[in-house]
Amino acid sequence: MKKSRSYVLMLIWFVVLLSFFTACGAPPKEENTADNEPRGNGTLIDEISRRGVLKVGMSTFVPWAMNDKNGQLIGFEIDVAKRLAQDLGVDVEFVPTKWSGIIPALLTGKFDVIIGGMGIRPERSLKVNFTIPYDYSGMAIVANKKTAPGYGSLEEFDNPDVTVVARIGTTAADAAKKYMPNANIKLFDDEAQALQELKTGRAHAMVASAPLPAFQAIENPDTLYLPIPGTFTREPIGFAIRKGEADALNVFNSWIRVVDSEGWLAERKAYWFESRDWQSALE
Repeated sequence: MKKSRSYVLMLIWFVVLLSFFTACGAPPKEENTADNEPRGNGTLIDEISRRGVLKVGMSTFVPWAMNDKNGQLIGFEIDVAKRLAQDLGVDVEFVPTKWSGIIPALLTGKFDVIIGGMGIRPERSLKVNFTIPYDYSGMAIVANKKTAPGYGSLEEFDNPDVTVVARIGTTAADAAKKYMPNANIKLFDDEAQALQELKTGRAHAMVASAPLPAFQAIENPDTLYLPIPGTFTREPIGFAIRKGEADALNVFNSWIRVVDSEGWLAERKAYWFESRDWQSALE
């Protein structure tokens, strides 16, 4: 009888322990709320739609993105981001970010996408995914008339006695190092600082994305000039998003194909890069 009662007690404990471990191993039940709905392949797009806001990381580059006299952002990239948000049926929120830290900021989730004239480069593609190109840019060089008089080739700037300035973390900085490896390359957090260095004669030349060098030569004809017409590189420009967002990549690529086929991208590019009709908005 005693043996029988001990056996029953052991059996009860066994059942209790089995129930406990089963409960611990079972997946938690999902509550029927919008915040924890499975995101599936539409991860980022679902989140943007639910939030009602597309968060865009950008940095100021003339004429890609600039502050007008009222403190509002204007420029080619601003138009692109606003149209994208409009077509997605959401508002847009711009998150100005230093260029040198813009990819880390994207990866930590401070915004959804970088729309900032970012060149599609292999080393960047190791960290982020790029859309298909929505634009093409190139590097150009503007020089100081007094410190670099009459220069007409990159080889003349490729000299240890020559100082070339550019913005840190940009493809302009990479191009300066690649095409003028023997020059003294000085990098700055923003283009205004680099430009000031050039205007005051502490640098011989500045490398930047077109059309900034051409604009500066026009605005400062007594000080600056273009030693080489046009650009000396050509690079594709894309949106950058975090890896793993396959659905968002597909949506953005489709959007680029549509607005490109409409001629809308070319029209906005011509307005910002081939005219100065927007200049009065800055003054």
